[in-house]
Amino acid sequence: MPLRRRFELSSSTFEFRLTQEAINLRKQAEGMPFSIRRDELLRKAAQIDAATQINKWLTSPGMRAPT
Repeated sequence: MPLRRRFELSSSTFEFRLTQEAINLRKQAEGMPFSIRRDELLRKAAQIDAATQINKWLTSPGMRAPT
């Protein structure tokens, strides 16, 4: 019989984890000189911010199904 994986719900929300990741990426980029890697970190943080906003919009109580 195959083992089933159990997924535990963490105490932090998806939105919180996204926000924390964006903060961590910005902290990493903070001490770096201007470079492609720094730009990538900041771009990823901006993408996470956008994802957070989209998630808020999609999960808002006013969200309606398309007709």
